[in-house]
Amino acid sequence: MTTQAIGISAMAAYLPPYRVNLQSWCDWTGENWDKIRTVIGHSFRMRGPGENVYTMSATAIMRLIRQYDLDPSRIGFLALGTESSTDNSAGAVIVKGMVNEGLAAEGRPLLPRNCEVPEFKHACLGGIYAIKNALRYLAFDGRGKQALVVSGDIAEYARSTSGEPTQGAGAVAMLLEAEPKLLAIDLNRSGSASDYRGPDFRKPFARFGNQNAAIGTPLKDFPVFNGKYSTTCYVDAVLMAMEDMFQRRGGDRRAYLDSLGAVFMHRPYQRMPETGYGMAYLYALATGNAVDRAVLAEHCSAAGIDPAAVIAELGGRPSVFSLVSEARVDDDVYPLAMQVLRSFRKSPLHAEAIASRLELGATAMREVGNLYSAALPAWLAAGLEEAARSDRELGGSELLTIGYGSGDAAEAVPMRVRPQWREAASRIRFDESFTGARDLGQEDYECLHESGHLHTAAAGSEFIIDRVGCGTRSDFDDLGIEYYRHVPNPRAAG
Repeated sequence: MTTQAIGISAMAAYLPPYRVNLQSWCDWTGENWDKIRTVIGHSFRMRGPGENVYTMSATAIMRLIRQYDLDPSRIGFLALGTESSTDNSAGAVIVKGMVNEGLAAEGRPLLPRNCEVPEFKHACLGGIYAIKNALRYLAFDGRGKQALVVSGDIAEYARSTSGEPTQGAGAVAMLLEAEPKLLAIDLNRSGSASDYRGPDFRKPFARFGNQNAAIGTPLKDFPVFNGKYSTTCYVDAVLMAMEDMFQRRGGDRRAYLDSLGAVFMHRPYQRMPETGYGMAYLYALATGNAVDRAVLAEHCSAAGIDPAAVIAELGGRPSVFSLVSEARVDDDVYPLAMQVLRSFRKSPLHAEAIASRLELGATAMREVGNLYSAALPAWLAAGLEEAARSDRELGGSELLTIGYGSGDAAEAVPMRVRPQWREAASRIRFDESFTGARDLGQEDYECLHESGHLHTAAAGSEFIIDRVGCGTRSDFDDLGIEYYRHVPNPRAAG
């Protein structure tokens, strides 16, 4: 096994141009804008006509190759992390086919035939699982090669549901290699957690029963979800992944969290990572030394809660799934700690230890929406770019990334910022993903949401679904197969 540092050297993103301003959406729906902007964010993106997760992912990879002037022939591993696949057999190889078409059009070397093309699915954690497997590839049989990981998703919810303002669409591509330029990742110091949670957030095939897959009318991928229960699952999974990480690394837990340069988490909406990391910090205090427990006691007293009861609650292993079997899905499994967190949010320590760790890239992410598997990579990309442009020094510091996938599973993965990170971060160009955005009015939003059509399309992905096979020939079956076309984009030269 190699002893070289392995990690991420390059990042690039694609966001479709169709934007829904949530203040306007509140005017259409009668929702409270002050609440929406505080809890959810400011806007979200929607996939356009002819777009799907494969076209967005291919566009993100093409941007990555151009922005870093990569040699595609060195790639030995191309992984797709998504929960928005439209094919239950192939996935990453579809992206590879489009990318090679684009590369050929530009006279560049192609991705090689001996490139592995796995797809990883576990709700919003698929991208992190893809990164971990790319690292393992590079450490063993892929030594000397490079790996591409692209996380892409389409978050869609039925109108008039609590999930509607948390929609989003986009993809983030990453280059991984030995002696990385941006971030080194040591999986021996990371933490994992998983447990079955039943109806947390699911996408059973039964939802597709009566849908028509005709061209231009994409299948509705609305999930089955239970909001309050899903929040409980998220918090519990984060705590258990953090515990596994703490056990592996040892040392003072609170001191480690206070040493971090920044924290990036799965971000279904603005408030969720604030809640998750706030609870993780209280957990570190409760399971730390006597000084840490004394700090926790101060905040428990401010909330009128018995510190011993909070420590016992956080140190337990609650059965989250029992909330379903006992018909208590609106209950918390950490009710006392959640009360303390609400009081803790008002304290100077929260501003210093929690809010400041989550600020990098947060402004940009308020305009993106939920990107599922791409949410954490997008936030990481936005944060690194912001740090480079604001002349904030991160070199040598450790970042903590926490991924989550409903169902439920979580990964706490520390990443060390490389000394030469600034030059690589300056090429991410995440802010350019916002250029050319088209704000949708109510009529266009409803039309795109329901039918996948718009009267006038904007320039978006450089790959589109050209047609869908109808399987009408007796000697050739391609029913439902999507065929793609490369459409050179004005940004291609960039």
